[in-house]
Amino acid sequence: MNKPSLLLKHLWLDVSDTRRAIPHDMLRRLAERVGASEQRHSGQIRICVESSLPMSYLWRLNRETPLAELIRQRAVTMFGKLRVWDTEHNNGVLVYVLLAEHAIEIVADRGLRRHVDDGHWQGVVAHMADAFREGRYEDGLTQALEETSAVLVAHFARTDASPAQPNELPDTPLLQ
Repeated sequence: MNKPSLLLKHLWLDVSDTRRAIPHDMLRRLAERVGASEQRHSGQIRICVESSLPMSYLWRLNRETPLAELIRQRAVTMFGKLRVWDTEHNNGVLVYVLLAEHAIEIVADRGLRRHVDDGHWQGVVAHMADAFREGRYEDGLTQALEETSAVLVAHFARTDASPAQPNELPDTPLLQ
C-alpha cells in the first residue's frame, strides 16, 4: 500500500470504529475476565485497542522504518504510557491491537520475559489473529487473556499465603 492511501486509512478510522469492534457489553466482560485472571497471579494485564496510529508515527514511515516496526514501537510506547512497566513484580503484559492494520502486539515486562520467550507470545498473537480474521474479537481477546493468565499463574501464582496485592492497573481495556 502506498503512503498516501495508508495515511488516508489511518485518518479515516477513529474511536467510533474501535467501539464498534469492542462494544460496551464486550468491554465490561473483558474487564471482568482481566480482574478474575489477576486474582490467580501477581501479574497485571492491560488491553489497548486503537483504531489507527497517530500521525506522528505515520510520518516516520519509510524504508528504514517499516510499518511493522512502527506498530511495535507504538505498542511499546503504550506499554509505558499505561504504566504496565511499573508494576511491583515487573510482570505486566500489554495486549495491543491496531484495527487499521489488523495488527496485534504483546509486550511483556522484564520479570516475565525471563520466563517466557518471544515464540510463546507469537503463538498467542497467531491464535488471536485467527479469531480476528473471522470477526470474533471477543473470542480472540479472551483466548489471549487465558493464555497470558496461564503463563502468569505458572510463574507468579497467588497462593493462600500470598499477601493481598492491590490492583495496580485498571482492568477495563483502553479503546482509542
